[in-house]
Amino acid sequence: MSALNWQKSSFSGEAANCIHIATAEDGTIKLRESDDPDIIVTTTPEKLRAFILGIKAGEFDHFTA
Repeated sequence: MSALNWQKSSFSGEAANCIHIATAEDGTIKLRESDDPDIIVTTTPEKLRAFILGIKAGEFDHFTA
């Protein structure tokens, strides 16, 4: 397995707490938090898209209330 090319959002700037994302050779998406980079979550592009659309639609707002 080749090394992953981790990227963080330019919106994060120099902030220490951010999410990094990479695409693996098999097409899966890898996510990790800068505070604990040894924990990596794996998902598919379709599931990540559905999750982001759900966030934008407010489907998870009740967790912050």
